[in-house]
Amino acid sequence: MQKYVYFFGGGKAEGKGDMKDILGGKGAGLAEMTNATLPVPPGFTISTEVCRIFTDNKGVLGKDIDTQVNEALSKLEALTEQKLGSSDKPLLVSVRSGAKFSMPGMMDTILNLGLNDTTVKAMVARTNNERFAWDSYRRFIQMYGSVVLQVEKHAFDTIFDHNKEKIGAKLDTDIPTSGLQQIVKEYKAMVKEKTGSDFPDDPKQQLSGAINAVFGSWNNPRAIYYRKSNKISEALGTAVNVQAMVFGNMGETSGTGVGFTRNPSTGDKEFYGEFLMNAQGEDVVAGIRTPVPIKELQKILPECYSQLREITDRLEKHYRDMQDFEFTIQEGRLYMLQTRNGKRTGKAAVKVAADMVKEGLITSDDALMRVEPSQLDQLLHPILDPKANAKPIAHGLPASPGAVSGQIVFTADHAVEMAKSGKVVLVRKETAPDDIHGMDAAVGILTSRGGMTSHAAVVARGMGKCCIVGAESIAIDEHKKTLIVAGKVFHEGDWLTLEGGTGKIFEGQVATTEPDPSSGDFADFMAMADKTRRLKVRANADIPRDAQVARKFGAEGIGLCRTEHMFFAEDRLPHVVQMILANTEAERRTALAFLLPFQRSDFEGLFVAMGGLPTTIRLLDPPLHEFLPKREDLMVEVAVLKAKNGPAKEIAEKEKLLDRVEQLHEFNPMLGHRGCRLGITYPEISEMQCRAIFEAACKVQKSGTAVKPEIMIPLVGGPAELQAQKTIVDSVAQDVFKETGVTVEYSTGTMIELPRACVVADKIAEVGEFFSFGTNDLTQTTFGFSRDDAGKFIADYITRGILKVDPFQALDQEGVGALMKMAVEKGRSARPNIKLGICGEHGGEPSSVEFCHRIGLDYVSCSPYRVPIARLAAAQAVIADRSTDQRSRTV
Repeated sequence: MQKYVYFFGGGKAEGKGDMKDILGGKGAGLAEMTNATLPVPPGFTISTEVCRIFTDNKGVLGKDIDTQVNEALSKLEALTEQKLGSSDKPLLVSVRSGAKFSMPGMMDTILNLGLNDTTVKAMVARTNNERFAWDSYRRFIQMYGSVVLQVEKHAFDTIFDHNKEKIGAKLDTDIPTSGLQQIVKEYKAMVKEKTGSDFPDDPKQQLSGAINAVFGSWNNPRAIYYRKSNKISEALGTAVNVQAMVFGNMGETSGTGVGFTRNPSTGDKEFYGEFLMNAQGEDVVAGIRTPVPIKELQKILPECYSQLREITDRLEKHYRDMQDFEFTIQEGRLYMLQTRNGKRTGKAAVKVAADMVKEGLITSDDALMRVEPSQLDQLLHPILDPKANAKPIAHGLPASPGAVSGQIVFTADHAVEMAKSGKVVLVRKETAPDDIHGMDAAVGILTSRGGMTSHAAVVARGMGKCCIVGAESIAIDEHKKTLIVAGKVFHEGDWLTLEGGTGKIFEGQVATTEPDPSSGDFADFMAMADKTRRLKVRANADIPRDAQVARKFGAEGIGLCRTEHMFFAEDRLPHVVQMILANTEAERRTALAFLLPFQRSDFEGLFVAMGGLPTTIRLLDPPLHEFLPKREDLMVEVAVLKAKNGPAKEIAEKEKLLDRVEQLHEFNPMLGHRGCRLGITYPEISEMQCRAIFEAACKVQKSGTAVKPEIMIPLVGGPAELQAQKTIVDSVAQDVFKETGVTVEYSTGTMIELPRACVVADKIAEVGEFFSFGTNDLTQTTFGFSRDDAGKFIADYITRGILKVDPFQALDQEGVGALMKMAVEKGRSARPNIKLGICGEHGGEPSSVEFCHRIGLDYVSCSPYRVPIARLAAAQAVIADRSTDQRSRTV
């Protein structure tokens, strides 16, 4: 019989080696802690394979699994000397999910399972603590009712809050036993009203329902959303952990807490976390009560605190990573409930990795692989401008860094809606797992309740969102949609600014400044990446300011300057329109002569900013109609002018413009008169641009700054097109060199963005000195998808499994990638030293960067703010290669 259930307890756990795939992260951690003889309550883990069986069989586990669960339960009963449902020594258990990768708050937990009207009395007799027993019972009914019976949580909250208010209790712990008994009575009546059945009192039935519900929660909407956002495979499944209960709500020598071995927000090496006395685990993360910093435990229960420090230090050294742990103290005795590698911000990830290298815990390769490239984006978040001198209106706990301004929204759904047209800050008393889509849409999250390990804090850190929690001085009314701070009322749509690094809250929009990535932990970490990677990293930049930002983030050149972006400026566009409207070449050359000094000045700025680094400049690419008003708009303007008997001269000019727009109109402009086709039809455009490039290059070089211009011809489908344009490039270059008496080194190449160009790449390489893959258009032309319109159906393709990812976000390695690989091989066969790069948006996407490394490109180019991401991804590609080589040698 295949093994589906793994027992842990009594100092020994079943299973060998790395069991995360089988037991999930939580189950594997419990097994390892048990084997290390740490104080772990015994229990058993039902494997992730069962989750897949549960899904495939539509909720039926089967006889073999049921048998193994019953055997493990009997073993647990024997070890604890308790029995599920016993009227004398009842066993109570927790039922928790645990996937291979941490998914905080996305799936469901049930505590105190096994309680009913009989066993609650047995618990009173055993513990001599009536209030504790009934508090545990009301918690169990609420959790089980919500998770298993699908009764909305709000219905339980309404009953609880009503009774709390009626009694006059300030805190949950102030509710007396009689109040808890009344709540239990009302809970059960409400469950029967909502479901049509009594609350189940058979503990075996309770356990079966809980296991099925936790497996079922793998496919709840928030869990699916989280997996998609974090690229976690749907096929992994979750394990279910059934564990003997230990109780943190047995009085003032009991408590529960969560913590980290280092600060998950900053990465500082400090014992970090929170706890609550006389509470169960969900109280800490749910934000119902504001927890206490974990260091305060040293004053309350010093022996437990010392033991906890010793255990967690051991765990960090064992796993060689920052640990996220949960614990419960029952009447002065410490129990460990979880350890796993902790979620952390990008800033913390970089610092922890760099520090652990210095501490000798991990190698530099380990450190580089510990940080997700996308996490680096968090380090590039703006901070508040000190010159703004803004005064905060309130403070909270700094849960996740960054400084953001946004309009207030009070619900997750509204956050998604309003985020379509602007930036929003999601404001809640506390967030719940069902808010995941709104948290994703918001630029920042603010809660009035909860601590640094609350749901809002943990999820926001994982997302890299600015977050402030536990701002108790603000009053939130989610029904009236108001936020009151110091007597002032803010409504939905009003602006707030959050400074996540300090926990400060400001009215309105406050100016921000960009961080400096050239110093501190970030610079040290990136130096490790740069020492490891082979791929060069360039930036896509069109203006000097972007080039300067790119240099700041470590760019080693410009991989794409889109010259058309220079034409849209207000002082240039009229000359561009004049050039397009020209009827003769002479008229076009006149208009181009006006544009020449503008272009020359732009290129001078780029060359100076790059200081001798290679600068790839693409000649004009888009169809000419993009520079003209829209056809429909012009038709309306002409009709309105005629209806109002407008000036004849103005009408004539508009009609002339409309005629030219009609002439240029194309049914499929992305495959029309653009790219090198424009330069072939109107060679004078290419001549002007090349003259501007070479005049700027000669001037800058003459002033003492080296230049390395690379002229890129767009959209070629064969060598003849490239040769026609290269002839112009070379001719203009020689003319400028003679006129200026200065010679600069340059190269001419092409942008590979058509499938045909990949197929005949060997012939194109006989003419061109470099290839740069324009994967945006290569993806369009390979799939036959319009990038501008594909959004209407790509989501359906991904949902239905037709595509795994959006090919415009991550490179389609099977199709587009195969064409690139062909072009690389053919290009190098004709010109062994040809320079190869990529300048599409994929140049900053980690999996695409890894592919570019694998097929032997020389560089990737991406937007300036993604340069650090590409640098790290390139280093990780080298390390992955080493690992593959080592495995091959071992085999």
